[in-house]
Amino acid sequence: MKLAAPILALSLAFAPMAYAGGPVVIEEEGQPEVIAEKPASSIGILPLLLGVVVLCAVLCGGGDDEVTTQPVGVIPAT
Repeated sequence: MKLAAPILALSLAFAPMAYAGGPVVIEEEGQPEVIAEKPASSIGILPLLLGVVVLCAVLCGGGDDEVTTQPVGVIPAT
């Protein structure tokens, strides 16, 4: 038991130094890096949304006809 305590203390003291550098990643120099290119024909969603809003505004119209309604439960004056 006298021998186990110092060995455990030394292993706990030197354990953090073993992991200090982190993982080592080795990249090969001969292979080129592959980068995916964005297609030139993508236009995005913003112009499509803007077109739908303009089309709705044109087709729905202004609708500035005045509609006069009488409140429910009110008896007209005679």
